[in-house]
Amino acid sequence: MNKLNLDFSFVETARKLARNIANDTQKFIDKHTTTSIERTICRLLGIDGVDEFGVPLPNLVVDHIQQKEHINNGIAMYLGNTILHTNLSPQNIAEKISKNQLNMTEFPLNDISEIKNVLSSIVQKNLDIIKRNKQDREELINRYGEKTEPLIYLIVATGNIFEDMVQAQAAARQGADVIAVIRSTGQSLLDYVPYGATTEGFGGTYATQENFRLMRSALDKVSEEEGRYIRLTNYCSGLCMPEIAAMGAFERLDMMLNDALYGILFRDINMQRTIIDQYFSRMINAYAGVIINTGEDNYLTTDDAYDAAHTVLASQFINEQFAKLAGLSEEQMGLGHAFEMNPEMENGFVYELAQAQMAREIFPSAPLKYMPPTKYMTGNIFKGHVQDALFNIITILTNQRIHLLGMLTEAIHTPFMSDRALSIENAKYIFKNMKNLGEEITFKEGGIIQQRANEVLKKALVLLIKIEREGLFKTIEKGIFAQIKRPIDGGKGLDGVIPKSKEYFNPFLEIMSKELHLGGEK
Repeated sequence: MNKLNLDFSFVETARKLARNIANDTQKFIDKHTTTSIERTICRLLGIDGVDEFGVPLPNLVVDHIQQKEHINNGIAMYLGNTILHTNLSPQNIAEKISKNQLNMTEFPLNDISEIKNVLSSIVQKNLDIIKRNKQDREELINRYGEKTEPLIYLIVATGNIFEDMVQAQAAARQGADVIAVIRSTGQSLLDYVPYGATTEGFGGTYATQENFRLMRSALDKVSEEEGRYIRLTNYCSGLCMPEIAAMGAFERLDMMLNDALYGILFRDINMQRTIIDQYFSRMINAYAGVIINTGEDNYLTTDDAYDAAHTVLASQFINEQFAKLAGLSEEQMGLGHAFEMNPEMENGFVYELAQAQMAREIFPSAPLKYMPPTKYMTGNIFKGHVQDALFNIITILTNQRIHLLGMLTEAIHTPFMSDRALSIENAKYIFKNMKNLGEEITFKEGGIIQQRANEVLKKALVLLIKIEREGLFKTIEKGIFAQIKRPIDGGKGLDGVIPKSKEYFNPFLEIMSKELHLGGEK
């Protein structure tokens, strides 16, 4: 497929540059861990729950070792060593720490091989849960059959998980294929994961493991009723990125918002913290068979969709290479882009068609995630419905896979169930009536569409050359993406960045790396 007559030597050069950028950054990643990664190891070893004050036990355990200034050896070393000395489970150890009944650093350290050995059965037992969830997903998709048309992706965001479940089931019955539970405003900035089922949230619902379990159960019920597998999405981003990945893996989530740069640019989370965390979180997602969705669409809500298109493509190339380093297959890379052209621009639809087709041809195996118009939605529901229809047309013409459905009431209020029904009807009508039109269309040789796509590719290549020369961190400091500048030592969460000692080990990273054929822990 090369309708755009793209110069694929440019594409290969761009990939090589992005690979160099990712590999250079990976050298930094390999030398560091974070408090959130260490808390994730606690969760993967079976530690869960909160103390009498509502503080999550994984936070207490990591804080306990951090206060003793031993965290650079990794939490696994001390949990494994304490098991050897006490024969307690990780959960029991955490509970005793929460009551000040245990100090893990008081025990003499056993040989590292003994520590790894005592942890191995616990590690394998919990990784087997994640493997089983992956198999269950595959079996359910095989049983119900896989949809060939774009997956209709819908959002619920009431703040109350029980109300979200009602809304999600209604959306699925109306025709949704993917349900995304929007997180409560500001959760990405919390340096802990809330616990239990939640009924209050602003602009969304808290991401907790219990909320994941409840929604998964609700969607499994409606999947059986509808005879098709309904996928569940949440947000694996922010200061607890890898912890949320682990929770999602335990509860069989299917997709996760999981961008390498989003938290840095749009939540002012420290770039070092985010870049380290994205690696382990993506490895967990890779192991769990989860599709990640990246956030390039956000660039176009702060920058111009025409002028900044090349920054989206450059970021897609970089996200792709970070994902590969973490073991994600191309089929798990829901690279993001968006229909955000100014509707007053002459030929805006034509330029957007060029950019969407370009993404499809450059990333042919990726289940691209295409975002609807939001920036230029005015509250005029009739014009908004037409804007969404144009977006739907480009989706089916260019074979986008994950279609975040546009809402006619965007910019007015959180969608009603009736709004969703009208939007689904719009998309299904267009997808059915234009199903094979994209296969019938070729683009004019040297025409506007071919010229635009090649122009964006060339600009992305120039930008990647600059990023490779200066390094990713310097590039972010200069505000290349979305015109947002972030300092390397600024933002939230820098105090959670930890240099690894020579003795450091992460048993999950070691096993997952091996099983994902990444050559073991680096």
